[in-house]
Amino acid sequence: MQHKPVLYQEIIHALQPRSGGRYVDGTLGAGGHARGILEACAPDGQLLGLDVDPQALALARETLAPYEGRIHLAQASHITLADQLASLDWDAIDGIILDLGASSMQFDNPERGFSFMQDGPLDMRFGVNATMSAEEIVNTFEQKELADIIFKYGEDRDARKIARAIVQSRPLHTTGQLVAVIEKASPRRGDKTHPATQTFQALRIAVNDELAAVEKTLPQAVASLKVGGRCAVISFHSLEDRIVKEYFREQSKDLVNPPYERIYEVERKAIVKLVNKKPIVPTEEEIKENPRARSAKLRVIEKL
Repeated sequence: MQHKPVLYQEIIHALQPRSGGRYVDGTLGAGGHARGILEACAPDGQLLGLDVDPQALALARETLAPYEGRIHLAQASHITLADQLASLDWDAIDGIILDLGASSMQFDNPERGFSFMQDGPLDMRFGVNATMSAEEIVNTFEQKELADIIFKYGEDRDARKIARAIVQSRPLHTTGQLVAVIEKASPRRGDKTHPATQTFQALRIAVNDELAAVEKTLPQAVASLKVGGRCAVISFHSLEDRIVKEYFREQSKDLVNPPYERIYEVERKAIVKLVNKKPIVPTEEEIKENPRARSAKLRVIEKL
């Protein structure tokens, strides 16, 4: 059975792919969204797919084999978007999707270390270009640095307690060992959320520098769109969503100085319009089928 990506129909509806168009999937994963886009822009629409994860890319290559000739795949981060487009001589595109965070495929493979539900090495790197693994952070960072990461990226109130327990229990080499330490330091009885959820999220974000990557990519995505082109971004936690929301909002405003005042160095008209004022979220039905979709938020803009 092929994995159906989060908010699949909503993404196709948002991007409105058409024949002859040029599209980018900056977080290719197993190629689910890309397949939908390629079907919708047949017979001659093209797609550039980027992913830092070689395993994801190999899987996507299989999924997208029927569209050979219309696809261009590269093992690269979406932060290299402008360079990737230049290498294809694409001066502008009709649509781009970014589906942020780790994919189901990464969570499901214990060897990757993303899941606290299965024992595996403490890795969490999306691709080979991540400078350090979760194991290195857990075993070498100062207690305060660890607490800051868990609090900032995991928004966990018990960050200090968890960081202290990690430092006292070092060295830790597996996800199972880390989970045991967290459960002892921060037992959550009434809460349905597993006590390790936020720490694992925080470490993954730190390992892959995910928030900085989003901040670097969004301006390139907007700059690369044709007039009428659309950018759709799915985020899974509040920090990412805030970056997307604020950037889209800022780009959708006219920056015009009032009389006799200079607020903006450079005046300009709005660059994009918000296609949806509020984020699009999964239906109850989709959440039932795929519980991981529950925190997904989709924001869409159109280039003016």
